[in-house]
Amino acid sequence: MFENFLTNQDSWLNGKGPSSEIVFSSRVRLARNIADAVFPSRASVVVKETIRSRAEEVYQKVKSLERSVFVKMEELDELDRQFLLERHLISQEHTVSPKGKGLIVSNDERIALMVNEEDHLRMQVVTSGFDLAHCWSVLNEIDTELGGMLDFAFLPDLGYLTSCPTNAGTALRASCMLHIPALVLTKRINKILELLVKISFTARGLFGEGTQALGDFFQISNQGSLGLTEEELIDNLSGVVNQVKEQEIDARESLLKKYKFSLEDNVWRAFGVLKNCRLIGSKEALSHLSMLSLGLDLGIIKGIRRELINSLFIIIQPAHLQKIEGKPLKEEERDYIRASILRERLVFSA
Repeated sequence: MFENFLTNQDSWLNGKGPSSEIVFSSRVRLARNIADAVFPSRASVVVKETIRSRAEEVYQKVKSLERSVFVKMEELDELDRQFLLERHLISQEHTVSPKGKGLIVSNDERIALMVNEEDHLRMQVVTSGFDLAHCWSVLNEIDTELGGMLDFAFLPDLGYLTSCPTNAGTALRASCMLHIPALVLTKRINKILELLVKISFTARGLFGEGTQALGDFFQISNQGSLGLTEEELIDNLSGVVNQVKEQEIDARESLLKKYKFSLEDNVWRAFGVLKNCRLIGSKEALSHLSMLSLGLDLGIIKGIRRELINSLFIIIQPAHLQKIEGKPLKEEERDYIRASILRERLVFSA
């Protein structure tokens, strides 16, 4: 299942959004719960199945979800669930204890609704580049349409009621995935991460909460949502992301000015490893792809499509490799297939 996603040319991975050389993607998520229904963490499988059936009934009436698929998580094997996680369509929590859980995902993968994750509904819109306003516009319409058919738990003084108190209020979490290798190389990143915490923002790794910042990717998001409107939350995050983006641009200019030859050598060495390796792990591959991406942005290396590098960051992950091969793979087999894919796909184009 989902093999068609491997060749999706219109997903958020296409690298065509604003400022996509630094802002890999933008995402806005809303949490919603059905009034008078137990939160998923306390609900029985029967209750979860009832919520899921209701979601399946109404989603087809939402205009933006006309070209979507509905799946029951327990009907997916472990590989499919891991594959969806690697494509940022579900959370780590949604891959376990699948009974009663569901997923609604659009054909272009830009819209995804998890059913019975931490909340009854976790709705997200994701797009390439720096475009939080577009994500919110689409998600707001979906929320409005669903809210007209489902009775969401809401109190005037607390806003939308959620399983986790930090999501109360608007229950909105906005985030941007930034590729900021120059800030890592110049060792400025730790001060920036410390500052983000002080101003109530958080930074996570490539696959969200509890994951490492592999490939120099950092996902920056708001921490709370109570007391501010959706537009204010998005504006605040946009301002922070703009500042981090400017810091990355400054760090890149500094590297080019002070360490031009060393930087060029690192970029071409990364390309050399990726083009000649026969075995390579995902962590090492991500590190070299990060350097190659930086080299492309700075004009050190040319003729490689941004869309190709963006897709490689994802398809070299373990579940993707097994999907491509159509069978389970041991770790060494994955390392071999990963190296083969990198050698074959990293070609220069006019």
